[in-house]
Amino acid sequence: MSDPLSGLLAALDLTDTGARTNEDIFTGPSQWMPQGRVFGGQVLAQSIVAAQRTIVEDRTVHSMHGYFLRPGNVELPITFSVDRIHDGRSFSTRRTQAYQDGLPILSAIMSFQNDDPGLDHQIQMPSDIPDPESLPTTADVLADLDHPVARLWSNERPFDMRHIPSPIYLSVEGPHVAHQAVWMKAVGQLPDDPNLHRAALAYASDYSILESIFRRHGIAWITPGLKAASLDHAMWWHRFGRVDEWMLYVQESPNAIGGRGLALGRIYSRNGLLLASVAQEGMIRVPRP
Repeated sequence: MSDPLSGLLAALDLTDTGARTNEDIFTGPSQWMPQGRVFGGQVLAQSIVAAQRTIVEDRTVHSMHGYFLRPGNVELPITFSVDRIHDGRSFSTRRTQAYQDGLPILSAIMSFQNDDPGLDHQIQMPSDIPDPESLPTTADVLADLDHPVARLWSNERPFDMRHIPSPIYLSVEGPHVAHQAVWMKAVGQLPDDPNLHRAALAYASDYSILESIFRRHGIAWITPGLKAASLDHAMWWHRFGRVDEWMLYVQESPNAIGGRGLALGRIYSRNGLLLASVAQEGMIRVPRP
């Protein structure tokens, strides 16, 4: 793929394949991944786009709860079935099921709301954070590593990711703590469609959320035998922000047990607006010594 951002936009441009009894059907492509499994953030974002297609124009997604059921195959397209569960005076609820070969790979429920006035407060963004321009890019960090995953992370992802204090691709530097932060933004400009930016934010929210668990235990991505997979993903959109501008993804892990780890995240605009909150539990298996 010559242009990662064009690839993202193409993946989110779903085809309306008609309506059946009590459901709307859409299809979308799978983006290539070196290990053959569909990126979870892609399916999340596509599910939001599918559900949004069935919503009246003045309502936007404010929450999503999804379960990853099976690994997706990058060689196959994905079918999205949207169930119009409820339309009230202020809120609409949709359930989206993503299928490949007739089997569900993701089940998600989403809520959409009118732009209503109300109470307003937020947790403040951390103040002791270096500017993204002062941090190395993933391409800088992995420049000497010739591997399909390294090439994907360096140059083929639609988002620029810059870690604080440092990435854990090859090693875990510094104290083994259960928190980190990541600056991120799209590698080019997206169209001026707020709903598209919200879906793309869900896409990016799945990139590094489990890394706070790895960092706590000194586990780098290249650890031999490491197996990790997202089990579920919850997200709440609070305020609008453009994903083609720098955002700070603050992450922490409150718990890991039973081969599972829980990670929480907050996404801020560069000027400190809390854009979204994220929670994900993942399966993490590390070979015993």
